[in-house]
Amino acid sequence: MWKTIFLAAGIFSCLLGVEFLVIDSATILSNSGNGGSQAFSPPDWAPWSFISVGAVLILNVVSGHHKSASE
Repeated sequence: MWKTIFLAAGIFSCLLGVEFLVIDSATILSNSGNGGSQAFSPPDWAPWSFISVGAVLILNVVSGHHKSASE
């Protein structure tokens, strides 16, 4: 079960990093009636940090050096 959670977190982190690499900014719209919006611009370090953390998590799961519950 833990391997699946770490694999999902790694894939999510890699996808988020690639998305941050592609976009320059995003506008977040509010659901409230006032019509407010907020611009979000990811910092320069964010894409590569998310991609590298995700890659480490995925490689940790795929490497297979974990003990199973039966061992």
